[in-house]
Amino acid sequence: MSTPKQVIEMAKKAGAKMVDIKFVDTFGTWQHFSVPIGELSEDVFKEGFGFDGSSIRGWKSIEASDMLAMPDPGTAFIDPFCAVPTLSLTCTIAETGTLEPYSRDPRGIAMKAEKYLASTGLADMAVFGPEAEFFVFDNIQFDTRSNGSFYSVDSTEAIWNTGTDEMPNLGYKIRHKEGYLPVAPSDQQQDLRTEMCLLMMELGIDIERQHHEVATAGQAEIDFRFGPLLKTADSMMLYKYIVKNVARKHGKYACFMPKPLFGDNGSGMHTHVSLWKKNKPLFAGNGYAGLSEMALHFAGGILKHARALCALCNPTTNSYKRLVPGYEAPVNLAYSARNRSAALRIPTYSNSPKAKRLEYRPPDPSANPYLAYTAILMAGLDGVLNKIDPGEPMDKNLYELPPEELAKVPQVPGSLDAALTALEQDHEFLCKGDVFTTDFVENYIAKKRAEADGIRLRPHPYEFFLYSDV
Repeated sequence: MSTPKQVIEMAKKAGAKMVDIKFVDTFGTWQHFSVPIGELSEDVFKEGFGFDGSSIRGWKSIEASDMLAMPDPGTAFIDPFCAVPTLSLTCTIAETGTLEPYSRDPRGIAMKAEKYLASTGLADMAVFGPEAEFFVFDNIQFDTRSNGSFYSVDSTEAIWNTGTDEMPNLGYKIRHKEGYLPVAPSDQQQDLRTEMCLLMMELGIDIERQHHEVATAGQAEIDFRFGPLLKTADSMMLYKYIVKNVARKHGKYACFMPKPLFGDNGSGMHTHVSLWKKNKPLFAGNGYAGLSEMALHFAGGILKHARALCALCNPTTNSYKRLVPGYEAPVNLAYSARNRSAALRIPTYSNSPKAKRLEYRPPDPSANPYLAYTAILMAGLDGVLNKIDPGEPMDKNLYELPPEELAKVPQVPGSLDAALTALEQDHEFLCKGDVFTTDFVENYIAKKRAEADGIRLRPHPYEFFLYSDV
């Protein structure tokens, strides 16, 4: 759908009774409200739907709460999870009266990034391809009180259930770190992932592959085809929506936490990026690994700002339980061809200029895709504009370097607090072209520090194991 008229015709053809208005909050959660189909007109695409923004985390205060959700006709689909035929529209947020974009709206920030890129004359399109991983559990329980705390996740395919009385227990439990690509019956979720893929394709997401991932307990990956920044972020929001709802339909729980299991691989969102101009790729050249000078400078920008990027690409305290050595986690801020132990990898599957790209590996699926992809773009552009040298590539296994050599390789922050401090000290590159604003960055840091404090102040169950008898 490209015009309001086409959207209205699609809604009529589908017999839609309701319109679901979706938008993303600061932290990457889809919010929504619904209106009867009679409220949908061509004018509303210009005038927007009014709503109260004061209860959205990190947005308006109550004395200035009126906001407008501006539907994007290109995002229209019939929601497959609604019992009543319902048209879904994704929106950007605008101020009432002026219709000016709201500076704290993540989707609006991504749109400004695309405009800023075009204004530089360097390229007219930033292409992103995320590889999001997730777990599908059969059960999840957790609670936290002033006098106690616990969590528990479970999966019938998990190694810890070999001794469970399942009446009968049929075995085929995946051992820790042995979940990569086994066939059924060890892989018990092939059909579930396929159902997710087919629904994604039906709603316009081009799927490339799906498979079981390394960890036990139903870790999965579904990859979709690369696309422009805004469209890819829209697709990632729809991707999560489909994964979670299909899992729930089958009595399961889809979890995008980066590290829900101790002692096994966490979930990442390796993000591929390249720049294009007039439908021509700009990252192919005669430099290292077949990269252009622009691509190497883009890599230099990402590596320079990587610690600050973590605050947006790895935005939870749980993110830093994944970003530790030993679990294929990309903690070392270096670049290399093929090498998965480096934070920035150059895939070498194809020599086609169209396939030349950088793969930034630290991001995880807890990130707001609009903010993460925009931040990666802004860091890379800073590298190109200022010709930042990425240094020498690291073509060794960084996990096996001698300690004295490894000490010379910069690493990602070890905690959300440290990442927020890095963002506090290094965010000017994000504010070029007014893409991010200082107000947004300060508000984001304040809200995220409150999350980190919430974890820091509470006793941890493992502390009782270590210290209860001191």
